[in-house]
Amino acid sequence: QVLLEESGGGSVQTGDSLTLSCVVSGRPFSNYAMAWFRQAPEKSREFVAAIERPRSDGRTYYTNAVKGRFTISRDNAKNTAYLQMISLQPEDTAVYYCAATSVFPGALVMSARAMDYWGKGTLVTVSS
Repeated sequence: QVLLEESGGGSVQTGDSLTLSCVVSGRPFSNYAMAWFRQAPEKSREFVAAIERPRSDGRTYYTNAVKGRFTISRDNAKNTAYLQMISLQPEDTAVYYCAATSVFPGALVMSARAMDYWGKGTLVTVSS
């Protein structure tokens, strides 16, 4: 069984920064592409960012709304994925979920249906 545990959420002001972490345990971290999704109140879950496995050169993907502000990364030695967020806006308020997938490299890493495992989420609240 693969377990994902997010941390780093909190309440911040517009323009602030936060870094979310996702620790993976149970199976070799390098086997999985990692992704972040978010779900705002009364909205459906949406893709935020993804990073491929090391053997796929760690290619990254972002939704347009966060390009230039969010950075996804992974530390394979620490079994941890990160989402660095800067210039946070009220519309970034959501529960952020970490997910892992063994899907073949490519655009599917941006699909929630392709994820094999999910964390429980961490809340990010951005006030104006």
